[in-house]
Amino acid sequence: VQLVESGGGLVQAGGSLRLSCAASGSTFSINTMGWYRQALGKQRELVGVITSGGINTNYADSVKGRFTISRDNAKNTMYLQMNSLKPEDTAVYYCNSYPARLFTWGQGTQVTVSS
Repeated sequence: VQLVESGGGLVQAGGSLRLSCAASGSTFSINTMGWYRQALGKQRELVGVITSGGINTNYADSVKGRFTISRDNAKNTMYLQMNSLKPEDTAVYYCNSYPARLFTWGQGTQVTVSS
């Protein structure tokens, strides 16, 4: 499975962005998937996860109530709706399976939030 993240950009604090994670291959739909992010000089961290059927989600405390993960298995695509963005959300955002990162990491998509 190859992963391609898109939708990042530069946004002012308080703004919104919607990221997409497009996956090739048939195994996407059977896996719990996660969004991860890595800020400059920091370790990659988990932002949130969504189960294979899209019913259950869970989020890091830092984004809870602001970010929403969804998926469309028919399109092999996962989404991350980010609202009320803060400068500390600035990072490169990636997607992969969870908990085991089964797939090759994509290039990620840069999100920059200005204050």
